[in-house]
Amino acid sequence: MKKRIGSYPRVRVEGGGRGVVSQAGGVLLVETSRKSGLDEAISTALTPWRRPRAIHDPGKILMDVALAVALGGDCLADVGMLRAEPAVFGPVASDPTVSRLIDTLAAAGPKALTAIRTARAEARERVWKLAGSAAPDATGQVVVDLDGVLVLAHSEKQDATPTWKRTFGHHPLMAFLDHGPQGSGEPVAALLRPGNAGSNTAADHIETAQLALAQLPKHYRRGRRTLIRTDSGGGTHEFVAWLAQRGRWLSYSVGMTITDAIHQAVLKVPTTAWTPAVEPGGEIRDGAWVAELSGDCLGSWPKGMRLIVRKERPHPGAQLRLTDADGLRLTCFATNTTSVPIADLELRHRRRARAEDRIRAARATGLRNLPLHEVAQNQIWLEIVQLALELLAWMPMLALTGKARLWEPRRLRLRLFSAAAQLVTTARQRHLRFARHWPWNEVITGALERLALLPNPG
Repeated sequence: MKKRIGSYPRVRVEGGGRGVVSQAGGVLLVETSRKSGLDEAISTALTPWRRPRAIHDPGKILMDVALAVALGGDCLADVGMLRAEPAVFGPVASDPTVSRLIDTLAAAGPKALTAIRTARAEARERVWKLAGSAAPDATGQVVVDLDGVLVLAHSEKQDATPTWKRTFGHHPLMAFLDHGPQGSGEPVAALLRPGNAGSNTAADHIETAQLALAQLPKHYRRGRRTLIRTDSGGGTHEFVAWLAQRGRWLSYSVGMTITDAIHQAVLKVPTTAWTPAVEPGGEIRDGAWVAELSGDCLGSWPKGMRLIVRKERPHPGAQLRLTDADGLRLTCFATNTTSVPIADLELRHRRRARAEDRIRAARATGLRNLPLHEVAQNQIWLEIVQLALELLAWMPMLALTGKARLWEPRRLRLRLFSAAAQLVTTARQRHLRFARHWPWNEVITGALERLALLPNPG
């Protein structure tokens, strides 16, 4: 008889190890914060809230929480993982000190939020300049996607209410920059709303769009170098009119609900007016067509708005709606872009689906729940989540190449940030030696070398 000892080797465990750094790959985010100037910008912005004779800088405290969230934390206490590694993350404030800062910033209200957002915009402009052709504005236009996110609550938090999906929680409206197929995306706005906030609330869309545009460099406010995209939640008269008033420098692509007037207009479109839809590679999409509508269905909408409809064969098993026609699924969007084939405009609007990837990344980066009780506190938490997501977007933009630039937060944590390293002090300098056998060792060291070559702020 052979004695069974299990599938894995047995090892003896001791708790007295030295010179080993856990989450050593997090140094990538530390260096990104330094090279982008985000750490100094946040520190300067929060100077008014630094107490006399305070040991810890408010900006450093807030950035520590953002780093903890980027590494996988989902509450303020998770900053303890940084506190355990002072050689990499420096001195980290205690949990009570962190909580007091969040309360202080929450009490300051819009003033503190404005300070944090101004620092983020300053760092963003620098990062884009450093990134060069890898920046989201490399094509000459930036794309901002607006979308709502349901965040569940499991306790009676302020403004937590039943949602339209019969859950309970909050319904923030967020805005993300689309980096295109060669990258991921970064957040530019997050508006905290009650769970029962409507999807078609024009005032919320206008406020979120304003917050998003304020994050962009000023030269994107002319020449239609900025495109605002939304799903049908943004398809209201008020929001489209607000976009149209800024039509000289702002483009839009807004999903629309298929109304009876639009449905009737589709039925009148002649067969010869339908153009085959296209795929990202330029090939024709079989079973899908697009056409531009005109007439009564545009009567009360802003001047210059184009209404483009798509019809396609539904997927097997898909249930048709009353607004569909002739067994084909109908979707519609509005835009003010001209001199572009409607098939390309429809493909551009369809790429708005990448916002769902950004939402998935946000849920995995502190947005699974809102951990605090008061609305003002959770609005500060949303700013922390955005700081974490920006570090997770800027680091690949500045330091990674190839397929690694497309890795989402969970994969970055598993392959890069979770790597352990040996801490060695030589000639009064500290060195991290990553394990040679780690499969992504070269990705980590190569990224750190690229970050080291970037100029320091100032």
